[in-house]
Amino acid sequence: MNWKTVALSACTLVVLASCAKSPTGRSQLQLYSSSELNKMGAASYEEMREEQKINDDAEVNAYVRCVSDALIENLPGNYSQMDWQVTVFAEPTVNAFALPGGYIGVYDGLIEVAENQHQLAAVIGHEIGHVIAEHSNERISSNMMVGLGLQLGGILASTQLDNDKAGLLMAALGVGAQVGILLPYSRTHESESDELGMEYMADAGFKLEEAPELWRNMQSASDGESPPELLSTHPNPQTRIKDLEALIPSLQERYSAARAAGKTPACQRPASVGSSDK
Repeated sequence: MNWKTVALSACTLVVLASCAKSPTGRSQLQLYSSSELNKMGAASYEEMREEQKINDDAEVNAYVRCVSDALIENLPGNYSQMDWQVTVFAEPTVNAFALPGGYIGVYDGLIEVAENQHQLAAVIGHEIGHVIAEHSNERISSNMMVGLGLQLGGILASTQLDNDKAGLLMAALGVGAQVGILLPYSRTHESESDELGMEYMADAGFKLEEAPELWRNMQSASDGESPPELLSTHPNPQTRIKDLEALIPSLQERYSAARAAGKTPACQRPASVGSSDK
């Protein structure tokens, strides 16, 4: 493939790209339809269920489902009407995920670290935020555009420069793409999902102040070694805690309205996984 073909492909994708806006008003590059992303989400979810051990403890599943349902009932648009599937994985990993199409996965390790329903809601709400903001679409679309750019750069380098200079240019392109485009996108997604997750917590009546507490727990559970924020796909824990605390005052009215409307989640964390709910 010559450089003109690659350039034409890139230009065509830019023209066809959806001029989308995220729920917070940020411009997004989206090259895929929602139905395509939903199929990818379904395939990934089934693959994970086949490859990983599933926790079949009834109390644990009821707890995670209770927290998830409380959030789902208050999601915007059609997301509250979707048939969300929830799986608890019997793995010590401190993690959770949500996938396009309405799929949620929570790991045993997270249930141990999240001390109560509110902290668990902070993570699940955050993961749902990724889905509603269509971060998967944006991420895949960005990767595609970076790939085309690197391919075009490689063709130009090989035709216009000697071998030594071409190698240096391609090395610079690789680092520039990774640090300058892909990782900042991920940090933007994480921060945006934190904000959306807090909104969903407020609307469902979960205690907002427990979100930063969760990340303090996360930090305590880690090995204390974190990469520099510039080279990390996630915000620095201290930055994250500070940003979450800054969001609380602006959402207090929504939280109070939800409570006044009778939205008082009462999802009981099983005694088998630690302390009782706050």
